[in-house]
Amino acid sequence: MAGDLFQDLPPPSAPQFQELQSSTAKETSSDPPPPPAPAHALKSALKRPKPASQEESKPEVPSSGKRLRFKTTTDASETQVIEAMQKIASHIKNSSKFGKASKLAIQLIQAGSVKPATSDYFFAILEGAMSSLTTCNEASLRADYHALFSAAQDVVECLSKKQKNLLSVWTIRAVLANDLFTDDSFVFSKASGRVKEVLSSLPVASKDDDEEEAAALDEIEVANAGQPITDNTSSSFTPEGKEEEPDPFGLHALIPSTSKKDDKAKGKGEAVIKNRKGEEEEEAKKFLRGQREALISCLEIAARRYKTPWCQTVIDILVKHAFDNISRFTSRQRDAIDKLWASIREQQIHRKQGKSVSGKLDANAFEWLQEKYANEKISIRHSVGGSGERRCEQWLG
Repeated sequence: MAGDLFQDLPPPSAPQFQELQSSTAKETSSDPPPPPAPAHALKSALKRPKPASQEESKPEVPSSGKRLRFKTTTDASETQVIEAMQKIASHIKNSSKFGKASKLAIQLIQAGSVKPATSDYFFAILEGAMSSLTTCNEASLRADYHALFSAAQDVVECLSKKQKNLLSVWTIRAVLANDLFTDDSFVFSKASGRVKEVLSSLPVASKDDDEEEAAALDEIEVANAGQPITDNTSSSFTPEGKEEEPDPFGLHALIPSTSKKDDKAKGKGEAVIKNRKGEEEEEAKKFLRGQREALISCLEIAARRYKTPWCQTVIDILVKHAFDNISRFTSRQRDAIDKLWASIREQQIHRKQGKSVSGKLDANAFEWLQEKYANEKISIRHSVGGSGERRCEQWLG
């Protein structure tokens, strides 16, 4: 019956059927609607979705936090460092191998391998380098010596007092003296000023210094080690010269014999103290003698560069300062300074009297300015005239 009732009605249209179908789908399904199509196809095609974060792309790291690391340095043991220092010390005496050996020694300093435990082995490297006091000033080795002993200043605290004194003397020869060979006027002036400072710190030389210098030149080393003090407590003579009875009342058997032991121990202690003082005094004298000889070497190197025009004024001041402080040197060194000063003065006279290739007086900048302004008329007013002449009219308005 129901089918007969709807036979006369027309079939539903397509739009109405779609609306009916969509409404029924909404009621029966809970799925979300599909996303709308992008408005601009070209823009969406060029855009790419962002990749996942690096944390998602990386594999999971265990919670311990360990990471893969590459070792760029190797930690050498103390035994390996000592063996390396001994090997460097055996090769650094050879001039042909000095460049490579000195660079390896500098690497040990920069790596922090020079410590109080290894300082003696490192000092053996420096001692081997200065086995010849003239090699450090050779043209092919100056830069390497300068670099090595400049870097050695960073480990001075690890050395003993005796080693520090020797290093300071070697630094004068290897650093200051080599700076006097430079072509840089600033470096030359700075090194000259440093030489003057060290020279001014020297004490006045005495007759003992002259005698010790003569002994050192003759290669005779005077041993100042103190001899043990003799024990005079067992002497059987009184201050008046009378013989004393050994034990007139028989009391020595009742008194413990500790005085002789104490006196012997005291005598040994005094001998040790005397030996130490003698060694310290000897080291101080050696240090002063080394400083004086190194400074004389610097003065000679500077004097040989007097032909360079821009060095002349600095050398004049340096040698004059040494001549003014000549009492701080020994007799032989005083003779050397006298000869240097006489040579410098003679060259000054020749330079002022003679003429150079250009036909002008061969004078340095200081002397040229000194001669220029010696006869110059300078007015108290700034711009009064050409040479101080009052040719302008003054007026007050």
